[in-house]
Amino acid sequence: QVQLVESGGGWVQPGGSLGLSCAASGRIVSISAVGWYRQAPGKQRELVAHVPSRGSPNYADSVKGRFTISRDDAKNTVFLQMNSLKPEDTAVYYCNAVVFTTTSRFSDYWGQGTQVTVSS
Repeated sequence: QVQLVESGGGWVQPGGSLGLSCAASGRIVSISAVGWYRQAPGKQRELVAHVPSRGSPNYADSVKGRFTISRDDAKNTVFLQMNSLKPEDTAVYYCNAVVFTTTSRFSDYWGQGTQVTVSS
């Protein structure tokens, strides 16, 4: 149906930057809301950033001012630019999208996740 593939994760020192990308493919008619979530070991998955198809993005307080979510609907891609990274940002980051496909109405999809490690 729909596949979401994240890329751009890796290791970075505190204060550094990383950019994540998530490309959606499949029988896509349109993509509604998109977002990035993260999950650290022993912790619940949490919202990092979210943006509806129409409207302003919103961010978790912990990343506000440091992270920026954006989307390129023509390419079915969502991005997360992460600046001023902190060790507590270390987690597996997941892309999420609400997608209207050719065979179903809007459904929720998740990527496989990409590891982001912030340490010195």
